[in-house]
Amino acid sequence: MTGNSEARTVRKSDSVAAYFVKAAVHRLAGRPARAEAVLREAGIDPAWLDEPRRRVPAESVTRLWLLLTEELGDEFFAFDSRGMPRGTFAMICRSVLHEPDLGRALRQCLAGFNLFLGDIRAELETRGNRAAIVLENRIQDPAIRGAAEEIYLSMVIGVACWLVGRRINLDHTRFGHSQPPHGAEPLLWGPWIQFNAERTEVAFSAAQLSLPLIRNFAQLKQFLRHAPEGVVVRFRNRSGLAADVYRRLKSSPELDWPSQTQMAGQVAMSESAFRRQLEREGFSYQAIKHEVRKALAFDYLNDSSLSITEIAIRCGFQEPSAFHRAFRQWTGMSPGRYRTGLVAG
Repeated sequence: MTGNSEARTVRKSDSVAAYFVKAAVHRLAGRPARAEAVLREAGIDPAWLDEPRRRVPAESVTRLWLLLTEELGDEFFAFDSRGMPRGTFAMICRSVLHEPDLGRALRQCLAGFNLFLGDIRAELETRGNRAAIVLENRIQDPAIRGAAEEIYLSMVIGVACWLVGRRINLDHTRFGHSQPPHGAEPLLWGPWIQFNAERTEVAFSAAQLSLPLIRNFAQLKQFLRHAPEGVVVRFRNRSGLAADVYRRLKSSPELDWPSQTQMAGQVAMSESAFRRQLEREGFSYQAIKHEVRKALAFDYLNDSSLSITEIAIRCGFQEPSAFHRAFRQWTGMSPGRYRTGLVAG
């Protein structure tokens, strides 16, 4: 979410999980005829919602969000008992724009959400070199509980990324709900994802809290033309170029990855168009390679037959000590301690 990405519309190939859409129309379950009419007006076949792994065009999901906001008078799909009246998201964004850095902006942003919502509350915690957005969720309905948490975090993190002009790299995400049919994308939630945790939280390097805000009120006006629906749909999109590149690198048998020019050729794009599209999605090619390396490290640590030294080599580190330092930066613990936790769990 850098540059002028807030002004860009989603591409025709972009999509969002049907699970998200099914949860979004939950408050219309008592009015099935109206729910079907709204879905069809957005360009969504109601039958798609019964296919757990179905992907729904992102453009249709954006239209649905706007229609539901109008229908329900709420920017959070009426998931919360107190709700988010129209205009709430814009008010929260305006309240954080004057803050000097991401840490203060995040605290102000969460305070804004806490002011309006009653069932989902969040706090920013710092733990040494780690920071975490921690949720308390009082929503009991399992049909919307997990989706409400994911959408809430998507909004908060989406705003944070826009404010600093770069993607906030998450290292560890715990969800208090069970894993949904579509799973969870490491490129969005970080390489270490857990479900059925004691509480929901997203963790990242505390160093990112000192990032300066680069936005102004003129840019905010443009940003709000496509928010909150644009923020969440872009964040949750798994059919974008960045996700495609991530999957290509992750499935490569060796770390002898193609250059940026070569990868652009593989996806039938010029290098300049390739770079610009990744920037619109909040990434660089180098950043995606870094995220894949992290994901591989977690995958290999799940394989008890591999030593830490072997894992370091497979992940492209010349020295095991370099891998240890990097892993501590990602998680706040050593690879050995992480692996011990897997066995204990």
